[in-house]
Amino acid sequence: MVFSGSGGQGVITAAIVLAEAAVLHEGLEAVQTQAYGAAARGGATRSDVIVSDSTINFPKVIQPNVLVCLTQEAYNKFCDIIRPGGILLTDPRYVQPQLKVDARQHQLPMYETVMEKIGKPIVFNICMLGAVVGLTDLVRPKSIMKVLETRIPSGFLEMNQKALDLGLELGRGGG
Repeated sequence: MVFSGSGGQGVITAAIVLAEAAVLHEGLEAVQTQAYGAAARGGATRSDVIVSDSTINFPKVIQPNVLVCLTQEAYNKFCDIIRPGGILLTDPRYVQPQLKVDARQHQLPMYETVMEKIGKPIVFNICMLGAVVGLTDLVRPKSIMKVLETRIPSGFLEMNQKALDLGLELGRGGG
C-alpha cells in the first residue's frame, strides 16, 4: 500500500505503526519505505508499506492494492498507480477526485470526524490508519494500539484509541 500526503500530516508515522503492528504482533513480514518532498513540513510525502505472510523480495510498491491520498497534490501524482480494483482512500476536506480511476474509491470525512469528536488534528493520521484497517482487516486494532503504547506518551493513548476507533467505524461503514 501507499500512504501519501504532505509533511506534518503523520503519513509516515502511520505507515511505520502499521508495519510494526504487522511484524511485532501479527507474525507477518513487512517493509516500510518513505520519501519526502523538498520541504519536510508541507512538502509531499509518500510511504510504501508491504505486508505479507511470505518473504518480501522488493521493498518498493509499484501498483498498490491500497492507496491513501491526503492532499490533492498526492492524489494528482499517485492516483494512476493503483492496482485495478484496489482501494483508494481520500478525505473530502483535502481531495476532490477528478480523474476516472479503476478503484474502489472511499471518500471518508476523517479530518472532520476527528475535529468534531476529539478537537485535535494531531490524531488525524491515526484515524486514517483506523479507516485503512476497517477497510482491509489487515491487522487487528489492538496490534496498532500495542505499537502506539511504545511510541507515544501514555497521556495521549486515550485520544489515539478514540481516533483509531473513529477511523475503524468510518472504514467499516464503507464511506
